[in-house]
Amino acid sequence: QVQLVESGGGLVQAGGSLRLSCAASGSIFITNTMGWYRQAPGKQRELVAQWTVSGSTNYADSVKGRFTISRDGAKNTVYLQMNSLIPEDTAVYYCYINVHQGFRVSESWGQGTQVTVSS
Repeated sequence: QVQLVESGGGLVQAGGSLRLSCAASGSIFITNTMGWYRQAPGKQRELVAQWTVSGSTNYADSVKGRFTISRDGAKNTVYLQMNSLIPEDTAVYYCYINVHQGFRVSESWGQGTQVTVSS
């Protein structure tokens, strides 16, 4: 099983910035996808940003131009730089990974980190 350790959440005023980190460890042959999802109270979990093994990145329309996902392959760590935060960004943010462990594909979720944006 792959373990994910998240950090970087917190409370910030609207217009501010936060940087989330997620470090993966365990038996990983190939990292296929790493990304961030979020879930606000009363809402479904939604994709925020995603990095894929091809090097492409995807973003939710609501965060395009404000959030940037990046990955350090040597550390198998993914980062989410969040700028120009707005109250609607308030949610629990979850790191996600999809990997090949040998020939088997598995996925894991982080424990979640709270991001609160005050107006």
